[in-house]
Amino acid sequence: MENFCGSKPPEGGCGSRQAQGFYPLWQPTASVFHGNRRFADCDPIAQFDRFDPRTTIGLPLEVRAVSRALDFLIPVSEALPQRAVKGNAKREKHFSEWELNFGPHGSELRALPTEPRRHDDGIVQRVRAVFAMLRALLVTCLAAALVPPGAARCGLRGSRGLAVAGRGPNHRVARDTASSGSSGAKYDAPFITQYLSGPYERKASAACNRAITAEWEYITDLTNTTKEELYEQANLDLATFEKEQWEEYFQDLDPERFEDPVVRRQVEFLLALGVAALNETELKDLNGYELRMQNLYSTARICPYGKQDCDLDKEGYSLDPDVEGVMSKSRDYDELAYTWKAWRDASGKRMREDYQKYVELQNKAAVANDFEDMGQMWQAGFETDYFYEDMQYLWDQVFPLYEQLHTFVRRRLRAFYGDKMGPEDGLIPAHILGNMWGQSWINIYDLVEPFPNATSYDVTKALRDQRYNALKMFRKSDEFYTSMGLLPSEMSYGPRAVIEKPKGREIICHGSAWDFCDRKDFRIKMCTKVDQDDFRTIHHEMGHIQYYLQYKDQPYMLRSGANPGFHEAIGDTIALSVDNPKHLKAIGLLEDYDDSEESSVNALMKMALEKVAFLPFGLLVDMWRWDVFAGNVSYSDWNRHWWLLREDIQGVRAPVPRSEDDFDPGAKFHVPGSYQYISYFVADILQFQFYRALCIEAGEYRPDDPTSPPLHKCDFYNSKEAGAKFSKSMALGASVHWSEALEQLTGETELNATALLEYFEPLHRFLRDANGDLDAEAAAIDASRTAGAPALHAAVTVPVLLLALVILNR
Repeated sequence: MENFCGSKPPEGGCGSRQAQGFYPLWQPTASVFHGNRRFADCDPIAQFDRFDPRTTIGLPLEVRAVSRALDFLIPVSEALPQRAVKGNAKREKHFSEWELNFGPHGSELRALPTEPRRHDDGIVQRVRAVFAMLRALLVTCLAAALVPPGAARCGLRGSRGLAVAGRGPNHRVARDTASSGSSGAKYDAPFITQYLSGPYERKASAACNRAITAEWEYITDLTNTTKEELYEQANLDLATFEKEQWEEYFQDLDPERFEDPVVRRQVEFLLALGVAALNETELKDLNGYELRMQNLYSTARICPYGKQDCDLDKEGYSLDPDVEGVMSKSRDYDELAYTWKAWRDASGKRMREDYQKYVELQNKAAVANDFEDMGQMWQAGFETDYFYEDMQYLWDQVFPLYEQLHTFVRRRLRAFYGDKMGPEDGLIPAHILGNMWGQSWINIYDLVEPFPNATSYDVTKALRDQRYNALKMFRKSDEFYTSMGLLPSEMSYGPRAVIEKPKGREIICHGSAWDFCDRKDFRIKMCTKVDQDDFRTIHHEMGHIQYYLQYKDQPYMLRSGANPGFHEAIGDTIALSVDNPKHLKAIGLLEDYDDSEESSVNALMKMALEKVAFLPFGLLVDMWRWDVFAGNVSYSDWNRHWWLLREDIQGVRAPVPRSEDDFDPGAKFHVPGSYQYISYFVADILQFQFYRALCIEAGEYRPDDPTSPPLHKCDFYNSKEAGAKFSKSMALGASVHWSEALEQLTGETELNATALLEYFEPLHRFLRDANGDLDAEAAAIDASRTAGAPALHAAVTVPVLLLALVILNR
């Protein structure tokens, strides 16, 4: 179902469950992504005359509270805008028509805006049917009073032109090319062309190599203060080099003066500095905050549940493997709740003040690069004018599948834990999903297996029985890539790499792949465990290495993924082929597997617990950061906002009370580590597009042939044809817009979840049958929530109505 800046009416019409506020099931006011809220000025005519599509993410929490209170009074159909889509052409980048259907009243209002535009003092809010005009006006005007003029909004794209973030090994950002350039350039185009291919290439690669080497030395020996100081200095040296080069050669360039598209693209990326735009003191402070937060995260320890007064130095649990082991294996509700809270107390809670200072400096760097905030600068790295809208479009595509999976898992968990889960509210306690962050549910497969008597598989035992160790697992992964005619990468897991947790020193165990900027040194850092999960992760990390190798001959500024999501998707595409029964049988890790319909559903459930379950988390981590960077949520509401997103989008809730003394986002590595997370969401979509294309190329899947094996049974191991196609796309690096790289591989030019849905269709069909009619359950949950609501109505809505009258009289 297409949604966000324009939507198709909900399935079942405006009187359906989705339209009446039960979409998704766990949020009576509907998901923040399915509310179809929009900006408008506080004017009763403009309210319906000048819609600017956005979401309520980032609005003051008071406004959301009002919206939720009104939902108790008016749980009726929403006004759903209809965006025009012309034929088979790309989805329009403007909206030619809005159609608003006001539920049972059947009244329609039409507006014909051209390009969606920003309203600095506007607000976005859902409009509902009964009392639609009053409700929309009330909430809109309330928010207009609470949101300061000029406040940044989500997804403000379209007026900037080409603005690219995260390019090149040093994560540069390009400014608005229209403002940067031109006749006052110090050097002409032929000189810059020669300089880029010669002196700059050598000097930039060397400076990057020194910085990456220093970072590697520190990150693999965290308590070594000398290495920490060298790392800080190397970062400052790199920033100084970038600033000097920019000031001398690049700041006044006009990309249009360069006829060669490869040179022009480099110039576009070089037009801005990224965080190097900060002065030396600010940059040193920013590095310091980042290092301190990463160190807090990586050295955090907790006492085990059975000995909560332990000596942390001697008996404390580290995250990997101890804490993660408890979260993945324990089925003790209270032990999991204790461990969940203890980890957040030891990690995120301790870095909240540092993160506030980090946000201030990141935003200062973004403004220096002609962006409104760092969230906007990060989004610009995807080179699409409507990035936020595109993410919404993808989420709408996959939401029905996620809703069915969530329902099935929630019911199975309730059957297992019973009253421990508390009253039914449609939410899953976040600590019982087999993962510290609830992002992957694969570890609770034993509790949710669709057909316990059918064949299932876990090759962990086979890996251990066949005496696999870390090195053998990496070699097996390398062999998969070379079987496709791709490049070998022994150096990445050789003596200079770290593939097992070292003894006697602290290390960030989170798996990562490293490009040392010299076109020959590529390494893996990972604390490998011999199990199926890490076998899959190894193939993912080796995908990064393969991508590095494929584009290593591109110019320095173009040695990067086509967009941030591409890099994450490469290895996951391979893992889709590796982690299926057909391939595991072929490499001797799976025997006696009965390939029945039931066993196929079991296999797809395993994959869905990893891939589909991840999607909302992959989306909301950066949604939270975008709101924080934009100032749409105050420091005093950071943690509350985090849990609002977790509940509204993911359908999970905290197992214990949370407050603003906590900082739960900081308990996830990528937040203190300053890594974009939306790239993982994009990769989760892209990998299925890649996979489908490679399966077709390998002759393993024929979409138009009803006799073809289903997509999920494809294995392109040993396919040189698939490898050649993959290689050709990867070798482009960032030399072309990502849509061109995507078209090279798939024939498509846009992100689309159709391939993912095609892959999981047999499971989706099973889930729909197993879950039955969700409407009755949704109604029951909603009724239980609204029981006893009159007191709330009186307490909340009367003051709100009075406030609305005051606003209207201003």
